[in-house]
Amino acid sequence: MTHLLEVANLKIWDSGTGKVIVPGSSFHVKQGSCLAIVGESGSGKSVTCRAIMRLNKTRLRQSGDIVFKGENLADLPESEMRKKRGKQLCMILQNGMRAFDPSCVVGVHLKETLHQHFGWSKDEAVTHMKLAMASVMLKNPLEVMNKYPHQLSGGMLQRVMIALAMVLEPDILIADEPTTALDTISQYEVVEQFLQLRERMGCSMIFISHDLGVVKKIADEVLVMKDGVIVEKGTTRAIFTEAEHEYTRYLVSTKQALNHHFRRLMGGVGLAER
Repeated sequence: MTHLLEVANLKIWDSGTGKVIVPGSSFHVKQGSCLAIVGESGSGKSVTCRAIMRLNKTRLRQSGDIVFKGENLADLPESEMRKKRGKQLCMILQNGMRAFDPSCVVGVHLKETLHQHFGWSKDEAVTHMKLAMASVMLKNPLEVMNKYPHQLSGGMLQRVMIALAMVLEPDILIADEPTTALDTISQYEVVEQFLQLRERMGCSMIFISHDLGVVKKIADEVLVMKDGVIVEKGTTRAIFTEAEHEYTRYLVSTKQALNHHFRRLMGGVGLAER
């Protein structure tokens, strides 16, 4: 299996304070696979993936190589990166509200994005989005597109972004804690949409999460980060059953303890593993 993305010696630091956030990470994403990056808040997960997209705040500097389909993204001018964002590298943010301009209905963002990448008219963009939105169980797509972001729930906004990704058909989809801000039912439904998206499109995925239950369900391989450093990486099965690093074992044991507590509360046997 070939590597679609290779990250080598990625260093990220704050130019104002000189603080090093990620001292030097290296990893790859295989064609058609899902790589999960896990760790507690502040471990460097999100800042690493924003570095791939080159979307970190200006005070954060980065060095190292980010080779995508044989091309080093670190060397590209911003104008070229803009062409790749969305169509080839698509990122779904943790907070759906931040992905849309609050002063416009969400349909404006969708139409502008699809026009930029495909040159479609507004009617063409709406036609494609209606089909995609229906496939992620969003009722009345036209009504949804004519609403402002604050008029939609977090789960609905996540589904709109997933629908847009389906239309864009990116080579790599990066999902940054996409279920964190959602209630339990919406979390389950959004994860199911990601699973269907992978199955339908066959795209590669980087899934950032601290929820090991979700990771176990969706990922092929896992990177474990602590304080900006990758402390362990391996197949999902190996991470959950044969973890070598003390921190990884702590994360897995914490997840198992929560499962057992949940089972005791619910009086069920298999619910917590679903």
